[in-house]
Amino acid sequence: MKNLQDLTIEEKVGQMLMVGIDNKNCIKPVEHLIEKYKIGGVLLYKRDYKSYKELNELINKLRTLGRKNKVPLFIAIDQEGGRVNRMPDEFENLPSANKLASYQEEDLVEKASDVTGKMLKSTGFNFNFAPVLDIKRFGNTQAIGDRAFSSDVDIVSKCGIIYMNKMKKHHIVPAIKHYPGHGATKKDSHFTLPAIEESKKNLENEDLLPFKRAIECGADVLLVGHLRIKKVTHGYPASMSKSFIRKYIRKKNRFSGVIITDDIRMKAVKILYGTKRALIKAFKAGNDIVLFKYNTGDEALIDKILKEVNDGKINIAKINRSVRRILRVKENYEIENEEVPFLEDLPQDINIKIDEIKNKIKENANEKD
Repeated sequence: MKNLQDLTIEEKVGQMLMVGIDNKNCIKPVEHLIEKYKIGGVLLYKRDYKSYKELNELINKLRTLGRKNKVPLFIAIDQEGGRVNRMPDEFENLPSANKLASYQEEDLVEKASDVTGKMLKSTGFNFNFAPVLDIKRFGNTQAIGDRAFSSDVDIVSKCGIIYMNKMKKHHIVPAIKHYPGHGATKKDSHFTLPAIEESKKNLENEDLLPFKRAIECGADVLLVGHLRIKKVTHGYPASMSKSFIRKYIRKKNRFSGVIITDDIRMKAVKILYGTKRALIKAFKAGNDIVLFKYNTGDEALIDKILKEVNDGKINIAKINRSVRRILRVKENYEIENEEVPFLEDLPQDINIKIDEIKNKIKENANEKD
C-alpha cells in the first residue's frame, strides 16, 4: 500500500471515484478506467455475471488490473438480502433485514451477517453497501420498507451495529446507509428527490440516532443519501450540501471516516444538476468517494474533475484529506488484489447456513402464531 506522497494528482482523484458496472457491455470500458485513471473502486451488479464461475472470473480480472496500480481496488456489492440481492443464483438469498429482526433479532441478525461476510469474502468482494440504518416507517414495499431492521430506533441501532461488526470480522468494509435516514420518506431517490419533513429534533432523536451510535462503535464508511431536509439542507440533497456534511457528519458526529455518495446518476440529483455538474458538486461538498454507474463518455467527466483540481477550483488539501481517509480504510481492512480461488463447494456450504436461518424464522413464526 502506497503512502499519500507516492501518488500523483491523477491517482489521488482516481481513488475518490467508484464506478458501477450495471451491464456486461460496460465491463471493458470500466477496465480501461482502472488502467488509465486508476479509479479506486468498482461496484458490481447481478447483471454482470450469470453464475458463480463468471463472478469469480470477473473479480479475478479486476484484481489483476488492480495489481498494476499503486493502491488496491474496492470491489463492492449491494448485498442486503431480501429484495436487494446481487449474488449469483447458486447462492440462496437471505431474508430481509426486517424479517431477520422480527424473530430473535440479535441471534438471527448475527448469523445472517456472519454468513454474508463469509460469502462475500470467499467470492472476492471487500466492500458492502450495508447495513441499512434507516427506520421503517411505511409498508414493506416502500423505498426502504422491509430493508430496514425495524421501526424501533434501538433495534435498528443494535442490529445495524451487529451487522457492521460481522462485516468487519470478515474484512468486508461496511458502508452504513442512507444518512440522514431514507426511512423518513416514502419517495425513492432513484426516481425523484425525496423531501424529509421531519423536524430537526425528531431527526436527531430518531433517524440520525442509529448512525450516531454506529459511528461511536467504529463505523469507517458512511453513505450519504440524496435526501432534502426541510430547513436544513436549504433545497440541496444532503449529498450535495457542503454545510450539511461539515456540520452534521464531521462536526456533530465527529466522523473521521470515509463519506461516499449514493449513485449520482440517480434521478434525485441527475434531474437537478446533470451528471457532470453533480460530480463536481459532490467533490466540492466534502464527499470522499463519488459513486456513479458507468455511461459511455465518462472519461470526459473524469477529465473535467482533473482540470478543476489542476486549475485550483477544487482544493488539493481537500483531495489529500479524502485520499488519506481512503488509504487508511484500505490498509485497516487489508484490502489486496490477490487472485481469489474458485471454491466448488462454496455455494452448498453457504446455502446450508442460509437454510438453517430460514428454518429458524419459520419455527419462530409458527411459535408466534
